[in-house]
Amino acid sequence: MTRLLAFGTFLALVGLVLHLRYVRGTRMPRPYSRVIDVILVVFWVLALIGIGSGELFDPAWARVPAFIGLSWLAVVLYLVLGTALVGLVTLGIRVVMAVRHRDSGDVRLRVHRFGSAFVAIVSVVAVGYGLFEAASPRVTRTTVSLDRLPEQFDGTRVALVSDLHVGPARGRGFVQKVVDDVNAQSPDLVILDGDLTDGTVELVGSALEPLRELFAPLGVFAVSGNHEFYAGDGGKWLDRWDSLGVRVLRNERAAVTRSGATIDVAGINDATAPKPYEPDLDAALAGRDPNRFVLLLAHQPLQAFDASDAGVDLQVSGHTHAGQIWPLRYLVPLQQPTVEGLDRVGSTTIYTTRGAGAWGPPVRVGAPPEIAMLELSSR
Repeated sequence: MTRLLAFGTFLALVGLVLHLRYVRGTRMPRPYSRVIDVILVVFWVLALIGIGSGELFDPAWARVPAFIGLSWLAVVLYLVLGTALVGLVTLGIRVVMAVRHRDSGDVRLRVHRFGSAFVAIVSVVAVGYGLFEAASPRVTRTTVSLDRLPEQFDGTRVALVSDLHVGPARGRGFVQKVVDDVNAQSPDLVILDGDLTDGTVELVGSALEPLRELFAPLGVFAVSGNHEFYAGDGGKWLDRWDSLGVRVLRNERAAVTRSGATIDVAGINDATAPKPYEPDLDAALAGRDPNRFVLLLAHQPLQAFDASDAGVDLQVSGHTHAGQIWPLRYLVPLQQPTVEGLDRVGSTTIYTTRGAGAWGPPVRVGAPPEIAMLELSSR
């Protein structure tokens, strides 16, 4: 509740800024100004329902208003960025006109009105496109060449799914679609790389029921993300996945055998997991044969630094969403060593999926959702 109140206060301040810039700043006449103000208030309420859905509010009734309210947050992002840009332009006009000792009031007003209308239209169009883009994860295919992979595992097909973020805006139907798409690829191994949900087990747990249908001859494995712990249900979520037939790796590993050869599939908890769920790579790899190939499941790419030091051959991660909404992708490198796709961190090969779902706004712009199919190659 404290988090919701803090967010509500912040969003109200943002709404005030939008009122000042789009209503007062453009000298919008009545009744249009009143209509815009009502819209700002209504969407503020819907956004609060969206933020609380899954944890405070039951998605059974809250999902539709939550979907609308969370989508509005993406519009707000673009409105704020556009407002800043228009403000810089009008400031430039003011400075230039002042140097020339000419009044800039009328020019700035016209530019502000035109710019604000243009930004509003572009924001709505961009988010509309982003809603469409986020609705259906696409299957991507990547060949991963690995020096130490046993020949018997050459051609192994791994389905990597991360960041479903089921709860506030997406429900069981979305999970079912992802499961059906994964099974249609007939993978040898399935990996669920964290952040499957947003909310509590009580309110959101049933939405993951389709995960029971996942099948792969080498197994279905999972690790926690950071969002599983936000509602205080981290341990309960991992137990819930176990009950669905998913092998959850809690700082541990499993031996996977194919045609007489064996590799280790290890998994560690998220980098930010609270006590007693902290990640422990040493525990996950303890007692293993160092000559054996190891595939590591770790939600955040930054965990690859430790993986490289430990001699991990391949790490698969999610978390970044590739920024999810342009231009946020340019902020990701401030925290993570890689944004998306195939890369190397030290001696470890890493694949970072864009994720199948979306956090917060069910919107993706310039970062389409994916179900990553990785074909392992022994070179």
